[in-house]
Amino acid sequence: MRPRIVIATPATAAQNNGNWRTAVRWRRMLARDYEVEIIDSTALQVPACHLLLALHARRSAQVLRRFRQQQPRSALALVLTGTDVYRDIHEDAMAAGSVELADRLVVLQPDAINQLAPSLRPLATVIFQSAPTLVPSERYRGRFDLVQVGHLRAEKDPFTPISALRLLPAASRVRLTQIGAALDQNHRDTMAVMLREEPRLAWTGMLTHARTRQRIKRAHLLVIASRMEGGAHVIAEAVCSGVPVIASRVGGNVGMLGEDYAGYFPVGDAAACASLMSRAESDKALFSLLAAQCDARRPLFAPEREAAALRRFVAEAITAG
Repeated sequence: MRPRIVIATPATAAQNNGNWRTAVRWRRMLARDYEVEIIDSTALQVPACHLLLALHARRSAQVLRRFRQQQPRSALALVLTGTDVYRDIHEDAMAAGSVELADRLVVLQPDAINQLAPSLRPLATVIFQSAPTLVPSERYRGRFDLVQVGHLRAEKDPFTPISALRLLPAASRVRLTQIGAALDQNHRDTMAVMLREEPRLAWTGMLTHARTRQRIKRAHLLVIASRMEGGAHVIAEAVCSGVPVIASRVGGNVGMLGEDYAGYFPVGDAAACASLMSRAESDKALFSLLAAQCDARRPLFAPEREAAALRRFVAEAITAG
């Protein structure tokens, strides 16, 4: 009988967010060697397993505690998200307690390790998320096309790029498409106002993952303005589609794109974001530099690399017990 792994995630298929897609992708990568089941983090009972792999320290806190009580001899690994690493484990008692319960930790880019207490760093393994390479398609003509991907919520800071769009001159060919649902009424109402006032903005709402990837690969640039990120999968998806990125300079984005990346703007700075948009549109040398720097990062996001790292991590976790 093959060893059994349970992946606990606070996300559902209907939400179609990063946590859910990570769980599904990892189930697929591990299915060759293990029996793998995904459960909701609110589950009252964890199926018997050799390893629980839980995503999100705060939102999976209860299932981690139940698992420790129900299966004290099985291994427990915790995957730390952006809100975990850059906020919750420092401020929230339940999130901090989850870290203390875990035998091992997974982070999604190397800057996250720097956010852990020195005593916890030896427990942490970096596993970059991956994306299949897509052949770039012909980009939109007559406009300089940007996409922003992610559900509308405060951590993603979606209105900084939208405000930046409104600062661009009328002659600019920049157009911005927002992909993702509004998670609260405030974001929904604000987006409605922005759409009325800015004709260069489009909002698709939530798309399937496949349609989102196809939309990304037609763009000139991906923009990600997050206030905190654990290691945005959409960056890997853009890079593996041949699409450069402009990003807020936060630890999670720097961990994905590198310290010396030329496409950063300060968090929440719409004017700086607008300047970078404009320069990327008009300065071929800058656009080529961003493309080359992203292409150099592409091997980090190869599916075979992620699968090998994940299988090695899981095998070691189960063996150590």
